[in-house]
Amino acid sequence: MEEARQDNARQAALDYHEFPKPGKLEIRATKPLANGRDLSRAYSPGVAEACLEIKADPATASRYTARGNLVAVVTNGTAVLGLGNIGALASKPVMEGKAVLFKKFANIDCFDIELNEPDPHKLADIVCALEPTFGAINLEDIKAPDCFIVEKLCRERMNIPVFHDDQHGTAIVVGAAATNALHVAGKRFEDIKIVSTGGGAAGIACLNMLLKLGVKRENVWLCDIHGLVYEGRAEDMNPQKAAYAQASDKRSLSEVIDGADLFLGLSGPGVLTPEMVSRMAPAPIIFALANPTPEILPDAVRSVAPDAIIATGRSDFPNQVNNVLCFPFIFRGALDVGATQINDAMQLACIDGIAALARATTSAEAAAAYKGEQLTFGPDYLIPKPFDPRLIGVVASAVAKAAMETGVATRAIEDLAAYREKLNGSVFKSALIMRPVFEAARQVTRRIIFAEGEDERVLRAANAMLEETTDKPILIGRPDVIATRCERAGLPIRPERDFEIVNPESDRRYRDYWSSYHELMARRGVSPDIARAVLRTNTTAIAAIAVHRGDADSMICGTFGQYLWHLNYISQVLGRDGLSPHGALSLMILEDGPLFIADTQVNPVPTPEQIALTILGAARHAKRFGVTPKVALCSHSNFGNLETDSGRRMRAALEILDSTPRDFIYEGEMSVDAALDTELRARMFPESRLQGAANILVFAYTDAANAARNMLKMKAGGLEVGPILMGMGNRAHIVTPSITARGLLNISALAGTPVAHYG
Repeated sequence: MEEARQDNARQAALDYHEFPKPGKLEIRATKPLANGRDLSRAYSPGVAEACLEIKADPATASRYTARGNLVAVVTNGTAVLGLGNIGALASKPVMEGKAVLFKKFANIDCFDIELNEPDPHKLADIVCALEPTFGAINLEDIKAPDCFIVEKLCRERMNIPVFHDDQHGTAIVVGAAATNALHVAGKRFEDIKIVSTGGGAAGIACLNMLLKLGVKRENVWLCDIHGLVYEGRAEDMNPQKAAYAQASDKRSLSEVIDGADLFLGLSGPGVLTPEMVSRMAPAPIIFALANPTPEILPDAVRSVAPDAIIATGRSDFPNQVNNVLCFPFIFRGALDVGATQINDAMQLACIDGIAALARATTSAEAAAAYKGEQLTFGPDYLIPKPFDPRLIGVVASAVAKAAMETGVATRAIEDLAAYREKLNGSVFKSALIMRPVFEAARQVTRRIIFAEGEDERVLRAANAMLEETTDKPILIGRPDVIATRCERAGLPIRPERDFEIVNPESDRRYRDYWSSYHELMARRGVSPDIARAVLRTNTTAIAAIAVHRGDADSMICGTFGQYLWHLNYISQVLGRDGLSPHGALSLMILEDGPLFIADTQVNPVPTPEQIALTILGAARHAKRFGVTPKVALCSHSNFGNLETDSGRRMRAALEILDSTPRDFIYEGEMSVDAALDTELRARMFPESRLQGAANILVFAYTDAANAARNMLKMKAGGLEVGPILMGMGNRAHIVTPSITARGLLNISALAGTPVAHYG
């Protein structure tokens, strides 16, 4: 059974690398090359202008070429993963994988370069010759001590960052994990005894880093395959190991382990035994980082030291020490300031950023990527997860700041806060376009009530609201359930202390709420008993009544259930306040910019009047995002060429809009391709008042609008902000069950802006 499982896993890995096309990388052009004009600019004669600019000022290479965002991953394949000296060619899948991680986590372009050169001096010569091509060099999987020689020579001769990730990337992540492990254990770097196994590049680099963090050299005991590194030892020694030689007559790991606070393993399986662990200091810290099998398994450690703090290199145990927490982001910061090297200050800044992030509240995105795992700072959560999207903003900005402060940056970042926000915008796709909405929301304090207050996404959104806005969340739910889920999710917020609760089971306002609902619905067949039952069980109705009575300014619901079901209760209650839903607007954030879609939810077959109201509301909301509205009335018909139902209704809506001067551009009716393709539209209707591509598409059927929205989400990678319920005076919004915590935060910011006529 186990053999079959391994065979399946092996084949799945091979298929991943082979299909649908071999390898994990490809090169794509970033500029159009569609005609002779483009060709003349991309190549001869236009390319000469860029060449001459760079010749006159080499610094302009980062303006006119990709060099400023280009890293080389260089290896000779002599020390690959846990595979050893497999040669340059066989190492290529690993280097391609490293390049993919650079792109995925930090949007850094990368070439993998595998070199058949075992001689470290010749290898350094080749790497140095690559400097005109790259903005930085990542050395990878080169055996010790050759890696020390190659890095030293390249750093001395090159004016760009050279970083051996096996050494320094591992050291940085170990440094962050150790910082937080000592925080949990209540110990200090300067007081601890460290016993380390593994005298290779990573092991030595980790010890060097721990010394920089405050560990005393005399408290470090280094062992390798031959035993303790001691003064006078000749076997398998080099200057890097010799720096940690102890004046001692002890010779084995077992002899030096007594009283150790931290075991650092970068060696092989089974090196540390439970009996050795039992002789370590109380609350021992065990970093067993050998892959794929650690020096000791966590269960074996806990059998003799239940209070141990453990990290491994594996993803199936807590606290995985993974270089991907470091290298994409330290290179991002270094490249963005044009650093000439990655120095100690930049590495220490990286450690501080990673460690601090683990102590902060876990991001909703990381929680979603690691469902079922406890992501609360403590013994089992010392360092962030690789898919925590906050890493790039925190770490890269800290690295860039350190580079500027230590004088190795050639380009200054004037506004680090704006730089960090830009980095966050590269992973939080909604961040940039949501900025004006959040800025408007911060000007006032609004009370936002969430109907499904026990949902973890809502709890994370409420926590983010308290951190990022001035709005006050109100949650409908049972206080004990909400408190337990906040604690389980690692959120610092608690009911009543940080936010108000409306408890459906027992709330002092219950009689007032059901009485209000009965008063509104008495002539629609709702008896007092029904009103009492609804206001005990229907959280959407409770939220609507809270807004109706003035206990909240706006409500958000819809994390489960059907949109129109929620809309029914909202309309019953808030519709009596003179409000009427016009339509639902979805903002789709795409690679080439924002695109608004309406009506995605409310009116299955809207009348011309409803279409006109939807267009007016959509235009007003687009302006909230800083977007100049350009509306296309979409139909199968193009400018009157078909007598279809949708064409007739769209033409009637156009007449309604034309009856009064408008402060935005609209045109129709037209097909979607005509709305988005200026040249096609010009051939069909040269007199069109719409210039350029439309950014608001209004459809004649909800089915069509919703289909467009979902296709953009699923096939084009579009990120949705919304749906935004128009016509309710910004007093109610209904999301959909696929909403994320970040999406709820975005909707809360929209709801948090007091607007009388936003539609």
